[in-house]
Formats: sequence, C-alpha cells, structure tokens
Amino acid sequence: MSAAFKWTRKNLLGLRQLDRQEIEHILETSKSFRDVSLRPVKKVPALRGKTVANLFFEPSTRTRISFELAEKRLSADTINIASSSSSVVKGETLKDTCRNIESLKVDVLVIRHPSSGAPHRMARHLNASVINAGDGMNEHPTQGLLDMFTIMEKKGRIQDLQVSFVGDILHSRVARSNIWGLTKLGAKVTVCGPKTLIPARIEELGVRVTYNLEEAVENADVVNLLRIQLERQNQAFFPSIREYATAYQINSRVLKKAKPDVLIMHPGPVNRGIEITSDVVEGPFAVILDQVTYGLAVRMAVLYLLSGTLPEEKEE
Repeated sequence: MSAAFKWTRKNLLGLRQLDRQEIEHILETSKSFRDVSLRPVKKVPALRGKTVANLFFEPSTRTRISFELAEKRLSADTINIASSSSSVVKGETLKDTCRNIESLKVDVLVIRHPSSGAPHRMARHLNASVINAGDGMNEHPTQGLLDMFTIMEKKGRIQDLQVSFVGDILHSRVARSNIWGLTKLGAKVTVCGPKTLIPARIEELGVRVTYNLEEAVENADVVNLLRIQLERQNQAFFPSIREYATAYQINSRVLKKAKPDVLIMHPGPVNRGIEITSDVVEGPFAVILDQVTYGLAVRMAVLYLLSGTLPEEKEE
C-alpha cells in the first residue's frame, strides 16, 4: 500500500463500489487499531468531538455491539436507535428519520435495514457519512472486510487462496460482500449449496459454483459457512432442515477433504447441528471468535477513515 494513498469516500455502502486499493487501505488501517483493545486504556482520541448514530431496523448482536464499542474506543459520542423505539413505528419515513437525526449535527449514521439499498438512498439525501451495516439481501461491507482481515491475519495473504462459501448464498448479503472483496484481492472463490439457494448467473461475478459439499471443501484454504436465513424466505427451498444438514453440514469427516490448515469461518449467529457441528465450532480450525475480535478493529478503521473526509460530494 502506497503511503501516498488518500481516502476520499464519504460513505461505505458496499464493497462493490470499492477498488482493490481502497479495500487494501481499509485492511492496512485496521492493523493500526488491532491492538488498541489490548492496552490498559482501551481508547484513542481519533473521533473526539464526533457523533455517531446507530440506526438498527433489524435484530443484531455482533454488528451493533461492535460498532458501538468501536465508536467508544475512538472517543466518539454515540446514539443508539432501534426501530421499535423510533418514530418509524408512528409512520415516519426512513428519510425523515435520518434527516431529523442529521439536523442534530450527527457526523456518521450507521444503518442496518431489511430493505436492500436503504443506506444508498439515505446517502443521497444526507451530508453526514453513511455506513451500511447490512441492507436486505444486498451487502454487509464491514462483515466482508472483517472476514478478509481475518484471512490476512491467519494466512498472511488473500491472493490465490481457495475460499469456499457454503449455505444460503441466495439470501446472504455477507456472501455478496465477500465475493466482491475477495475476487478483487485475487482469491479463487467457490459457492456451494442447494441449487435453489444459489443465485442465477452468480458465475458472472467470477466464482465457481458446485452443489456438492465435498467438492467445495476439497483443497480449500478457507471455508465460510452461512446459516439458512429462514426470516428472508417465503417459500420452501429444500425438503427439510434434516435433509439440508445431511447434504451440507460441515463436520469432522467432511473437513478431511480440506487442506490441513483450513480456516473455518462463520459470520454468526451459528446454528449448531445444522450448518456446522459443535466439535468443529470448538475445534482448532475455527476462527469464528477471531472474526468478532477483528471486526472491532475493522469498524474502528472504517469510522476513522470516513470521519476524516469532507462531505462535499454525495455518492450514488
């Protein structure tokens, strides 16, 4: 990464919009914040005087807490707003909610919303920076970034690694962000799941498709598991959970097909006994808790970079 590189984006809406240099710059910046949580005083003054509002219109544990803690570690003032306690329940539009919050001189809005494209639409109407914390089935950019950071920390590179995603690819915003990011950084990505849960023409994104779990796992450097997102499904995509687990569950037997130093990843929440067995979750290959830890550093880096830009130009 060139020392002369300068971050210029006001928003982080998805990895689709970023180029390789921008992604690498975020990952490099994340290293600067990686060890802050290990210090006796777990704070830096980077965002002192800044205010960040977290607007979560979907349930969240890891992402919401990670953003809130990242903001506090950076010394920002933090406001947390859930849909159940906002005027959205009274019929106020998302646009009006965000503009009212911005009028209080909030600098950054972190938005999670069930509608794909919601953060993008808000970014067009706001001078404050917008961070997409997950929008419908579209993207979850900070999850993609923290997954890539975890791989970098554990493997030392991403270029030419074999990375397989197994599960509900169709409804997964995590898969989409990872695919955009990993392919730009030179990984060889495979997606695997029932045919009904693989998006049409996903090969056009530069990934390999297989419906056979052992084929997806064979010689893989990284296996990233995705849960079945029943909350986004309005029809049956496979006969039963038991049959899905029989065909696509990662267990110790299947792992023998992977490389000896394979990483097992999962964005959470983990449904033990369905997409993965407990012994694998607790086993030596799993880096699931490391993902959570590194997610804090990545979100600190994103907040830091966006807070240092001037809101002169609204991005599409």
